[in-house]
Amino acid sequence: MKNSNIAISATLLAIICVQGGASIAKQLFPLIGPIGTVSLRIGLSAVLLILINRPKFLQFTAQKWKYCAIYGIGLAAMNLVFYMAIQRIPLGLAVTVEFAGPLFLAIALSRKLLDVVWALLACIGILLIVPWQNDHVDLVGLGLAFLAGMFWALYIIMGGKVAKIMDGKDAVTTGMVFASLVIIPFTIWDGAVFNLTPSIFVKGLGVAILSSALPFSLEMMALKRLPAKTFSILMSLEPAFAALSGLVFLAEKLSFLQWISIACVIMASIGTTVFSKAAAQNEGIQNNE
Repeated sequence: MKNSNIAISATLLAIICVQGGASIAKQLFPLIGPIGTVSLRIGLSAVLLILINRPKFLQFTAQKWKYCAIYGIGLAAMNLVFYMAIQRIPLGLAVTVEFAGPLFLAIALSRKLLDVVWALLACIGILLIVPWQNDHVDLVGLGLAFLAGMFWALYIIMGGKVAKIMDGKDAVTTGMVFASLVIIPFTIWDGAVFNLTPSIFVKGLGVAILSSALPFSLEMMALKRLPAKTFSILMSLEPAFAALSGLVFLAEKLSFLQWISIACVIMASIGTTVFSKAAAQNEGIQNNE
């Protein structure tokens, strides 16, 4: 029970960090663009994690390298595509659409009818937040957010796998190194990151700490203690924090209907978490009997 509470707290703190960092990152877009911003975020995060965690790379097995590589590829793709999405659409909208990935993962892993009900409620929330009545809605931005969600699901699956075979700190650090290698060709092609100034670098460092180094370490801790399904639904709180961050830091306003949709997603998250916890307690009681 204690480990579960710690994991849930770590996940919530990670969500707050990620959305706060995303708000700062979006402020860098006019200066170095989404590719330059994600390059700073991932590259600086990799350096920080190596210096802090000092992973013993020479002791890794082939399986550890393989899992970390796939984890890192998913990490790089998720962040790159998501930053390209929030350049086009509001942060709260992008995160809600992106949640389709963890949502489909939760449905795929569900074995109880009630879990499917909560997942469908979250699905309704995602459909409601999309401004279908707006002729100027950026379909490319929505598509990118959805694609980022698919990579998010891959990140969750591989994060759970890698957390079972190696230390979480080593896994996050190595995954971030692979993510940096994946992003390098895009960085060189884009070229915007070479226009760095001291102020941009400081903001990029803040994004790296808030959006990658700290939250991914917290999420790895949580993935080690929580099932992938539970973690996926907990992450549905992301849209609410994203919408609030967008409102406070970026002045991005959502309609009343879109706030209702976020409430649907949150209700699904709470419902799944509470009932999963109750089911686990009941199973524990039955086993003791």
